[in-house]
Amino acid sequence: MAQSSEPTYYSLLGLHPSASVIDIRRAYRQLSKRYHPDTTELPAAVATAKFQQLNEAYATLSHPERRLSYDLKIGYSRFGVIQSPADLNHPVSSSHDFSKSAYLDASDRPLSSGEIFALFMLVLTFVGCLLLAIAIGLTRGDTALQTHLEQPAEFRTQNSELRILK
Repeated sequence: MAQSSEPTYYSLLGLHPSASVIDIRRAYRQLSKRYHPDTTELPAAVATAKFQQLNEAYATLSHPERRLSYDLKIGYSRFGVIQSPADLNHPVSSSHDFSKSAYLDASDRPLSSGEIFALFMLVLTFVGCLLLAIAIGLTRGDTALQTHLEQPAEFRTQNSELRILK
């Protein structure tokens, strides 16, 4: 790692450069609660500066391409200098462990009771509208179908007069 007088983004978050995306997110959330200018007891100028540093660190480390670029800049490589070649006799596994994905964080908060109630009401409304549409279709569908299939009155009178004349 390149040594400099300025701390790295990893040291700001209290992490090692090999930390996972989930660890980075957890550390950021924890520290942002501590240093947020509205919730901290630190002077406003110090809190704002610290919070901006945290935001900058998280913005860089949470984005894979920016993180790789930053890691190269500070001299950290996730890969060993000597890597064994891939085993060409075995097919590459395409399975992906989604539990380690950045988008599915196990530390995300569960839904509150109000959110669950809102989702329940949304589903209930959708089902009610669907049942109402089916009921209207069944009760009025026959009459709507019959009126469109019937001939207009002037055609009926002309046809009946033609039949009488024949």
